[in-house]
Amino acid sequence: MTRVILFNKPYDVLSQFTDRGTEGSPRKTLSDFIDVPKVYPAGRLDRDSEGLMILTDDGKLQARISDPRHKQEKTYLVQVEGEITDQALQNLRQGVALKDGPTRPAKTQRIENPQVWDRSPPIRVRKSVPDCWIELTISEGRNRQVRRMTAAVGFPTLRLIRARIGDWSLDGLAPGQWRDVKAPL
Repeated sequence: MTRVILFNKPYDVLSQFTDRGTEGSPRKTLSDFIDVPKVYPAGRLDRDSEGLMILTDDGKLQARISDPRHKQEKTYLVQVEGEITDQALQNLRQGVALKDGPTRPAKTQRIENPQVWDRSPPIRVRKSVPDCWIELTISEGRNRQVRRMTAAVGFPTLRLIRARIGDWSLDGLAPGQWRDVKAPL
């Protein structure tokens, strides 16, 4: 039977089970939170990003979740520097030009500050520069794509939380917690 695990990856955790960095590295990995044999992450989440990761023991499911050809939607809560403009949101909706080519159109909207956990360490705050939150849904997954997209429209990302992958969501999971869920048919 296929095993599927939803995990709320905390900030400053590598999205792999081992740290191939320096010997005796203090960096946290998935193995600091999940002691389940033969499950592997379906996709990655940067060390400085937080939120939903899916782990599974099914290689086909893993590919269906992470391969951009399947256009699996991923939704992020993104805190950006500045008060994002309607034009910047429209540019994200149309797709933006990045160095590795244009992105697919994103679904995005400005949102009220979400009910999320405090991050440790907290983001940098500048009293003279406001910030705001947006919800951004993409159907591809390039390296640091969301951060590069918001920067391209003039609003750098301060905090990034993946809240949803397809029908799976982060609901009810505190940072560092995981739970088993039913595999899709």
